[in-house]
Formats: sequence, structure tokens, C-alpha cells
Amino acid sequence: MKRAVIFCLAFVFVFMNIFCLPAAANEFDDPDYDWDAIEAAQIYETTNVFDLKAKSAILVEANTGRILLVKNEHEKLPIASITKVMSMYLIMEAVAKGKITMDDDVTVSENAYGFGGSQVYLEPGEVFSVREMLKAVAIHSANDATVALAEKVWGSEEVFVQKMNERAAEFGMKNTKFLDSTGLTDEGHYSTAYDIAIMSRELILRYPQILDFTSIWHDTFRNGTFSLDNTNRLIHFYEGTRGLKTGFTQKAGHCLVATCERNGMHLISVVLGEPTSNTRFAESRKILEYGFHNFELITENKKGDIAGEIEVKKGLLNKAELVIPKDVNLLINIGDKEKLKKEVKIPENVEAPLKKGQKVGEVQYTVDGKIVEKVDIVSACDVERASFIKIFFKLATGWLRMGRGS
Repeated sequence: MKRAVIFCLAFVFVFMNIFCLPAAANEFDDPDYDWDAIEAAQIYETTNVFDLKAKSAILVEANTGRILLVKNEHEKLPIASITKVMSMYLIMEAVAKGKITMDDDVTVSENAYGFGGSQVYLEPGEVFSVREMLKAVAIHSANDATVALAEKVWGSEEVFVQKMNERAAEFGMKNTKFLDSTGLTDEGHYSTAYDIAIMSRELILRYPQILDFTSIWHDTFRNGTFSLDNTNRLIHFYEGTRGLKTGFTQKAGHCLVATCERNGMHLISVVLGEPTSNTRFAESRKILEYGFHNFELITENKKGDIAGEIEVKKGLLNKAELVIPKDVNLLINIGDKEKLKKEVKIPENVEAPLKKGQKVGEVQYTVDGKIVEKVDIVSACDVERASFIKIFFKLATGWLRMGRGS
């Protein structure tokens, strides 16, 4: 018995000495790994491949956020009813959070009744469901319905607009200012093609149910007595289009943010300041065609894919399995799939404690040496830091199990 105890203590001391050896830093120790260059490479090259009549334009792939085409994308411009993209976001957010439901009643106020422009001619005191009002906004761009919903969600349009600006700031929309919920205001109310792409992406990725409304070509309002016809003609004439919003005032010109899905790709195009309604649809279609004919979206890794393992110094476990924490969808030029290369960057070891989901390394995906994406590699499990007591307990437990087995 004494021999067994002495052996145990000796083993533990040796084990502890091994764990007390200096561990490598929890960073990459690779002189060829140029962090600054990698960060810069994340700003993708974009090109205005057309002589567009739009004052400003952008094309973005929604799943990846990659920008494919730009023209004056940061120019501040009036955006007319494109404003309602943010209004719809706040309405969908209120539904998702349980603040309102689609079946709740919305009573029309004197304030909502008084709005001009595109409308469904609401009368003070009329009552419609949130769903009916949202259809009027998404399909017919009804200003009166937008204001009525704003009042339903936040009590007044003023507070609603305040929330619109708060969300814009949270999304990183640095060149946007909302003064109303409809876009009727031209002076001092503005955004950019870039910012509009950001908020449109937020809307369709967070609340894709909105596309069930914006993709309706024809519907009715007020028990079938008022026709709702979609102001976005691409819904009817361009395959895969599911939204999102038109806009027009004399100062803003003809505007359109369109979203279209094909072959797993979800493109968002924005054109602002077009000279005619026909031009906004024609140029949006041209931009979307460019995206679909020149790029493809491929899934290179799935969430949970094993990326390797790593030695853990001073831990209760010697090694930890590493995984990729999310699906990796890559947008590349058509024909570049065979050129795609994947390089795993993992340090030789890390020091405990190690938390499940903690970043340990990265995977770089390159085409012709250019990084098209980089994704974190994380630990698949927790690894506690070793202590004398924990190691002794672990060894003792193991010996007890061995004894029972014999």
C-alpha cells in the first residue's frame, strides 16, 4: 500500500512539472503571417462595369456581404420611400419581440389620415390589422398606413423616427439621417446606396418573412374594394425577385432597392436618382444580371466541421479538438472553384484554461493568392487548468475504475 501511495505522489509531481514547462504564446508565431495585409485584403475590389445613369448604385450578395459593384456608393442623397425599408424593419422587429402581433388592430389617427403621396386613403377611426396595414406599406408604399403603424409600435411617429435613427447607428449606417417614417421629406432626410444595402440586408436576413409581403404582385385592401399593385415591376418580370422597395420624389428621382434569389445567391441592388421609372428597373436588372452571370456561391465548410486538434499546456486534457463554428459560404468568380485553396492557421499549442467556442486559429480561403474569406477556428470543448488537487482526483478516479474493472 505504501509503495502505491509513493508511486502516486511521484507520478503527480512529475505530471505537474511537465505542465509547468513554458507554453507557447496563444498567438500565431509565424513571421510570414502578415496581419495588416490580411485585414486590407478583406476590402474586396469592386468595379462600376456600366455607364449607369443612376446617381448612385451598389450590388451586394446578402449571404456573404460581399460588394460586387459600386458607383458613388457613399454619396448622400434623398431616398424617398426607400425609407420604408427601415420602417418595415422596426415593424417586423416589434412583431418578433412580441410588442405587437400581425392580428392586432391598428386604429387610424388624424395624423396618419393627413399624409399625402402614395396612400390607401385611410379615414380617422378606421381599424385594420397590422397584417393588412403592412401589406399596404410593402406593396403599395402607403404613407398613411406607414404612419399608422409607426404610431401603433412606438406611440408616435416622432419616437418611431428616433428608433429608426438608433437602428441606423447600430447597423453602421454612417451617412444616413431619417426625419420621417415615409420618405416624403427631402431636405435633411438622406442616405446612401451603401447604407441602404446595409439596412436592406439586415431586414431580409433577420426577418425574411417580410419577403412574403414585398413579393406580392397584386392584392386588395379594405375588403377587396381597393387594389394593391406592387410598385416594383421586377417582381413580375424578373425571375427570382422578391422585393424590396421603390421610391420617388421630384428631388430624389426614381429609386429602387431590389432583392433577388437564384442558385443560392441572394443579391441586393440599389439605384438612386434615376431619371425615369423605366431606367431604374432596366439598370437594376442589368446590375443583377452582372452578379448572377459572373459570380457563384459555394459552401466550403459546414458548421461543426473538424479543423484539427491542438496541444493544451497546463490543462486537464492534453489536446482539444478544433471546429469551424459556422457555415462557410464563399462568393467567387464563376470558373474559380478549381483555384480555391484552404490554409489552416493553428499555433502549436495553447495554455489552459480553454473555453468552448474560444478562437484558437483561422482558416484562410484564397483564389490566386488573394484572400476571399477567413474564418475563425474554435475549441470544441472546455479544458480546465490543471492543479495538484484536480490532477490527483483525476488519477485517483482512474485507478478506482481500473480496480473495479479487475
